[in-house]
Amino acid sequence: MEERVNDIVQWLRESVHEAGVSGLMVGVSGGLDSAVAAYLIQRAFPDDSLGVMLPINSNPEDMDHAKKVTESSGINEMTVDLTETHQIMYSSISDQLKEKNSFKQDNDQLAGANLRARLRMSTLYTIAAHYNYLVVGTDNAAEWHIGYFTKYGDGGVDILPLVEFTKQEVREIGEYLGIRDDILTKKPSAGLWEGQTDEAEIGTTYDKIDAYLEGKEIPAKDRKIIERMHRRTSHKREPVKQFHHTDK
Repeated sequence: MEERVNDIVQWLRESVHEAGVSGLMVGVSGGLDSAVAAYLIQRAFPDDSLGVMLPINSNPEDMDHAKKVTESSGINEMTVDLTETHQIMYSSISDQLKEKNSFKQDNDQLAGANLRARLRMSTLYTIAAHYNYLVVGTDNAAEWHIGYFTKYGDGGVDILPLVEFTKQEVREIGEYLGIRDDILTKKPSAGLWEGQTDEAEIGTTYDKIDAYLEGKEIPAKDRKIIERMHRRTSHKREPVKQFHHTDK
């Protein structure tokens, strides 16, 4: 595990050197993946790493966990409360949609949640421009494979240090780094709405996705969910589709 962590830290340093920037930053949510990312980038750049907390009507426990992550990791920290920004922006958009009779109640929750993720991305990049930092993503192998991230939201990042590791492997890295047990064992949640959990939204568990990625047998219904999500989200993992003219 020490070798694995050292390899990631070295890769982070090389990524910064290649990009000609000064350091690294990550949005800290209070969850496992962002906690691990925060600890790793602080190891790579003790003085040039930043953890940003971005509450939007967030669960107080999540913000408490995020604060404890920044304190225990030693990373520099900043908080930008986007609650009012999100409320104003989404209300304005919704009002216009209602005027056009285009507002869909069934899509309201997801649209509002995705706007949260994209506001956070925009905020991170605005801060990164001032610090001359790269924005670090927190997706693990399971999330990346099934596309469980918001395009141009939490998927809008510069580098992905955890993308080859299963959720369980990320948890093991977290244990090695000394991350608190209550963060290591909490139910994964993107915090997009009250009571939201990743596994309830996905329809299967991270353990089953991890097993699938490792080539193990899992129930057919879970395999079907994973393969369907992978197909439907291929556009999230690929560059923007472009038209190429071909002379006939």
